[in-house]
Amino acid sequence: MDARETKPIGLVQVGKVDREKYDSRPQVYDDDSTKRSPTGVRRIFSFAQMFGFALSYMSSWEAISTNIGLIYWNGGPRALVWGFFIVIPGVLCQVASLSELASIQPIAGAQYHWTWHLAPPKYQRFITWMQGWVTWFSWVSVLAGGINICANSTLVIVSANYPDYVLQNWHTILLMYAFAIVFGFMNMYTFWLIPWLEFLAGVLHVVLWIVFAVVLLVLAPKHSTEFVFLGNSSQSGWPDDFTGFNLGIILLTWGFVGFDAAVHVSEETRKARWAIPRSMFWSICVNAAMAFGMVIIFLYTMGDMEALSASPYPLMTLCVNATGSLGGASAMLAAGLCILISATLGSVASVSRLTWAWARDGALPAYFAHVSPRYRIPLRAVWLPIVIVMLLSLLNLAGYVAFSVILALSTFGLYQSYIIAIACMLHARLTGRVKNAPWSLGRWGVPINIFALVYSTWLAVFMVFPTYVPVTALYMNYALPINALVWILALIMWFVYASKKWRGLDLDLMEKIIADGDRDTED
Repeated sequence: MDARETKPIGLVQVGKVDREKYDSRPQVYDDDSTKRSPTGVRRIFSFAQMFGFALSYMSSWEAISTNIGLIYWNGGPRALVWGFFIVIPGVLCQVASLSELASIQPIAGAQYHWTWHLAPPKYQRFITWMQGWVTWFSWVSVLAGGINICANSTLVIVSANYPDYVLQNWHTILLMYAFAIVFGFMNMYTFWLIPWLEFLAGVLHVVLWIVFAVVLLVLAPKHSTEFVFLGNSSQSGWPDDFTGFNLGIILLTWGFVGFDAAVHVSEETRKARWAIPRSMFWSICVNAAMAFGMVIIFLYTMGDMEALSASPYPLMTLCVNATGSLGGASAMLAAGLCILISATLGSVASVSRLTWAWARDGALPAYFAHVSPRYRIPLRAVWLPIVIVMLLSLLNLAGYVAFSVILALSTFGLYQSYIIAIACMLHARLTGRVKNAPWSLGRWGVPINIFALVYSTWLAVFMVFPTYVPVTALYMNYALPINALVWILALIMWFVYASKKWRGLDLDLMEKIIADGDRDTED
């Protein structure tokens, strides 16, 4: 029997799907909570809390500040200043495109869910399979990077205040384990508290910007305006300014990637169709303004460029130069560490929900799709990425270069997931399969989608360039080879298993989730 039908999901007309395949799915929600919610979780994030989550998660100016010394190698100050006029329009088109999709389908699977419903029906299952694995592996890499930054930032403060302390690689691993376990237990036992913590982190994110701005502008020595807006420096070995400039603006992208984090917790957000797209878009607007202002301030007050670039942690050097006090600089960095901890705590929530969704749709084992009847969260999906990151952290024993290979996937992989989703959206829009969403781009949809694709593809090309030449094992950019490995693994799984046995998305469950969000229930 070949029972097929075409059914609108949200506001998108999807292709033909064999609904018979979904009837035999194992039930993984085995408690009475499913009577109140189709998945057993609770909608506990309000709009204000979700906006705080999105605002502090991006932590754009903090992300740029942690690597501010890198501008000495590619592009110099002018790459940061004028690069904003390339990056911000591109990122705004990215987030606007994905916000519209989030308004149509606010669901934990996000990119791969949207790809399923927007891709050409003939290639629907294959593109979704590849999208799902690229997105999932990228988010695991993001989590690994976040926990690593928390550990390294802590060790920087410790090393600065205790000169006799000798840092060992295994110290980093132990601290990563400590952070990972604490984040896991917080997501397990106190998830109800996380929306409030993220809201407070959003407030601190703004307050800390004011503190840094005042301290640096009042106390730090100043560079000239010519240095800030026209300064150039290319010490990386690349022979032309064009390549150096484009590699320089990659530093800016680190503060504007991962905004889809909000969508992955949309099934636990009230009025998700309304709250998620607005939180995503306006958090990028606020972060863009703050990041641009702080970059200008940093460039005016960063002092000796060579000393800064030679420092193992340039932000500490910059703050010490400004305040003249190690204690004061340590306090500023400790406050920034609070934002990093909040962002990484949010990463655990996001990647766990993505893991949970990918499992309930049959790509990961159904074991990880289970929702705890006691805690009303997908506990097993919380701990899977944490355990993976803890195992990957052991690569630090071989040196940071070995571990950085894993981190190389994060930004490049997420950009690919955006490209796939937006390309499918553009295809569906041009073929008349998309209607206006509650948060809609309207007649601007096509040009915004196209600009987002051009920008994403352009930046993705330079994300795989080596930062320094000649290329050595220490300075190799591993983004391309590690990404190729992910694609190869996904292809192998497709031909060995998925092409014949993977049933695709659970449409019945998805319809219930979206309907539940529209009812805006909470218990």
